[in-house]
Amino acid sequence: MNNAPFITDDTIVFGLLMLLLAFVFYTSNVKEGFWKKFYVVFPSLLMCYLLPSIFSSLNIISPEWSEINETGEVITKKSSIYFVASRYLLPAALVLMTLSIDLKAMFTLGPKALIMFFTGTIGVIIGAPLAVLIVSIFSPETVGGAGFDAVWRGLSTVAGSWIGGGANQAAMLEVFKYNQEKYGAMVLVDIVVANIWMAVLLFGIGKKEKIDKWLKADNSSIDELKDKMTAYSDNVSRNPSLTDLMVILGIAFSAVGLSHWGSNSLSDLLKANFEIVNDPTSFASTFGDRFFWMVTFATALGIAFSFTKLKQYEGAGASKIGSVFIYILVASIGMKMDLGSVLSNPGLLIVGLIWMAIHVLLLVIVAKLIRAPYFFLAVGSKANIGGAASAPIVASAFHPSLASVGVLLAVFGYVIGTYGALLAAFLMEIAAPV
Repeated sequence: MNNAPFITDDTIVFGLLMLLLAFVFYTSNVKEGFWKKFYVVFPSLLMCYLLPSIFSSLNIISPEWSEINETGEVITKKSSIYFVASRYLLPAALVLMTLSIDLKAMFTLGPKALIMFFTGTIGVIIGAPLAVLIVSIFSPETVGGAGFDAVWRGLSTVAGSWIGGGANQAAMLEVFKYNQEKYGAMVLVDIVVANIWMAVLLFGIGKKEKIDKWLKADNSSIDELKDKMTAYSDNVSRNPSLTDLMVILGIAFSAVGLSHWGSNSLSDLLKANFEIVNDPTSFASTFGDRFFWMVTFATALGIAFSFTKLKQYEGAGASKIGSVFIYILVASIGMKMDLGSVLSNPGLLIVGLIWMAIHVLLLVIVAKLIRAPYFFLAVGSKANIGGAASAPIVASAFHPSLASVGVLLAVFGYVIGTYGALLAAFLMEIAAPV
């Protein structure tokens, strides 16, 4: 099987992604005519996400593909762009975007962020069996199966991913031993449905004032934090010199290096000395995940730097450079979304869409009841569904200083992801047709 995209060279693909980002930013800055009207409907962040997905859907670029070598063997190849963006640029962005944070002011945001996060978690847990139950009424074969082919076993991996992340997903695959040959369909459900919801959230950011008005939300704490951060940035703002830019990049990528060194060392140490960390059924398995520690270390370093004179480099554009890295990550995530795959497995995708709809409905109901701003709804959801790779993207779209809110909530998701997914799996087993 040969499904190689038109462009397979990562250097060319990266150039294309940067061109698409430049196009979006240039056109979104046009103050009149067609483009002004266009971006009123489609926010620029959404287009940074959708344009790469369109190119991927047309097979011009691809995150992964198969090729037949000279001996007739099928080999799998994949782009490294997302890996580089998530392992190098994401931690750098987290450091730069938390460099000027006022930690005391952030704590004044109150409990609504945590309430919305845990609401999102509950939505995933109860949405799983309800989706299975609903689909079993008109298509029991879609959610049926016996033994290790039972669909609920496969869907448990989606629950792990949607509450925590990749480590929790892998844990569920290990625990329930779902048929590996069928596992690809579950990955598809995870990626497609999660990316559709990501697109909806990004679209909603452009309408956040209207949404907040409908929710009767109190934005005062968020606005106060944003105003404080903006005032500080304006106060220390200066025309950055070459020295400033080099120091900013030095801060960012030395922190990336420290984060990777710390995460590798700590995860290996914990795995070597604590058997519970190697147990995929335990919540402690998260602490053996290098990505988890990388994000944690990067965020901690950024917060630590915010108590030093390094904070002043915000005036030279530290958060702006961090935002550049975030947008590159957005484009690389968009590249993973194949719009054509939406209809490739309609049965399981319907399960996923119903599941996600229940998650969203619960979030909206609770947000309405407690008058939580759209910011807390969006970030609380993405801290579950997407984790540390997506939550800061959504949070920073509201304001760069809020990126760390998304990361801190995502950390909660990693910790409770395994147990939440185990509960969801138990409920799905009960709901599944015999």
